[in-house]
Formats: sequence, C-alpha cells, structure tokens
Amino acid sequence: MPAARTRVKPVGAMELGDHLALVFDNEEERRSIMAGYARDGVGAGHKVIYISDGVSAPEVLDWLLAARAEIAGPAADGAPVDLAEAMESGHFVVRTAEETFLASGRFDPGASLQLMATEIDLALVQGYTGVRIAGEARFSLRRWPGTEQFGDFERMLDEIFMTTDLQAMAICQFDRRWFDEVRLAEVEASHMGRVRADDYYDDGSLRITPIFSPPGVALAGVVDAATRPAVAAVLESIKTRTGLLCLDLGGLTACDPAGLRLLTGADGAGGPGGRGLLLRSVPDALHTRLHAEGLDDAPGVAIERSSG
Repeated sequence: MPAARTRVKPVGAMELGDHLALVFDNEEERRSIMAGYARDGVGAGHKVIYISDGVSAPEVLDWLLAARAEIAGPAADGAPVDLAEAMESGHFVVRTAEETFLASGRFDPGASLQLMATEIDLALVQGYTGVRIAGEARFSLRRWPGTEQFGDFERMLDEIFMTTDLQAMAICQFDRRWFDEVRLAEVEASHMGRVRADDYYDDGSLRITPIFSPPGVALAGVVDAATRPAVAAVLESIKTRTGLLCLDLGGLTACDPAGLRLLTGADGAGGPGGRGLLLRSVPDALHTRLHAEGLDDAPGVAIERSSG
C-alpha cells in the first residue's frame, strides 16, 4: 500500500513510497540529512539518484563526505558505506537538473515523470531493491522554459506516490532562503510531509535529536538514572565542536538533580569545555530546579526560558 501522509519523519525511517520535502536554511543540516539518505540507500541495496542544481558529481560527493559522521547516520545494515566506491560502480549517481529535466530544451512535467519511471524500472531490472531520488528544487526558480509548471510536476509526482505501490522514495529540497513562504506552503502541500535528521537516541522515555542553528541537541522526555548515560554519551560525542553549543530543553518533562549537573557541566562530564553553553527553551519548572541547585548562574552557561 502507498505510504500514509505524515507530518515529520526522520530520514532513517523513510520507506519506499515516501515523498517528503526537506525545507532548510542551514547547509550543515541539509548535508547531514542527504549523506544519511545516500548511505542508508546504498546499504539497503537501493540505487541512489541525486539531482543537483548544476553541481558536478565530484563536487556533490565531496560535499556529502564532509558531513559529520555522527549526524549522517549508519547504513541500513550497520556496515560502513563508501559513497565514492558506490559512485564508481553506478550504485550512487549524480546528475544535474539541467541534463535531467531540460534535455529537450524546456521543462515538461509529463516527460520528467516518464523519465523518472524509466529510471526506477531500469534500476529494478538491474537488481536494486528500490530507488532513492533526491532533488534540489532551486532550478525551478531560474525561469528556464517550462519551469513555471514545476508546481504541477510536484502535484503529479505526489499523486503517483500516493496511489501507486512505487518501489522508490524521494526527497525534494527547498532552500528557505530562496523560496518564499507562500511558495513553500504550496510545495509542502504536494508532499507527504517533511524529512528531518535522525535522532541520536530514542528509547521511548527520552529522545535526543541534533539541531543545527545554533549547533547542539534537543532533548524531549525524561532525564533520570536510566537515560543519563545516553545524555552523557551524546555530549561526549559532540565535545569536538567549537563555539556555542545549544541544548534545547523545551521538550523535557522531568530531569533529576544529577541530570541537571550533567546538562550544565557542573559534574565535569559534559560541560562547555571552553565553549559557550546555551540552555534554550527552559521550562519554568526546570528553571526553578536549576535555581534550587544553584546551577542557574554556572560559568559559561546562558539560559533562555521557555516563552510558553
């Protein structure tokens, strides 16, 4: 059955039949999601087709390889994936939007859909278990002949994904710095939802998710004796980053005193380490606990309370 519509989905949880939008204003976030998408696809035996906005295959490869390994996500089978080797073998393919969609001199939604269908059929005949398509959409703003029909193309593509048992998935990338809010609302309506970065950790009690502007993590759930080791491990894994580190605590429903010391670095296990530490969206109850523990004015720590 075709995938059901969803609001936001981690890239590592995407399934064949998904057609999602990546709306971004941060290149690190985009690169991290795309690197995970490509690596997961190669690891799962999918053919990965990346459609760039005029950027060459070697440049796209270098760009993806620059993604931080801890955010990019593991391969589907947990084994390392060499994207350079996958590109050499044809497992991972990069094409420009111009050569993909404008070979005839103009953008034609129907012809473009037929081309994608042919690519998917060919990949399945070649023995791949599915196809992953990732496309940069900025070319649609260049006023090339026919690109005014790009919205029609997205709606037609979404209808195919929604009504067909397609052995493919797709991410369409929209740069918020180029697309205005009206246009973004229109294109999002032609997707099943948005894609986001994979979680660092999620055991049902606590979820730790990377954030990118500023860099850091968002925590949602409970920090207690059971989940503190995971928090400590994540904080340790991102110690190499410089500058400001942000911990968004808006989703925390409870945090024990040891967890508070861990989050503020008061126990020496996860603190700023020469960086500024921003605790963002701190709920009132949690701020009261920080004050009671004498941690609301810890050196190097800034606190922004929740506005809710």
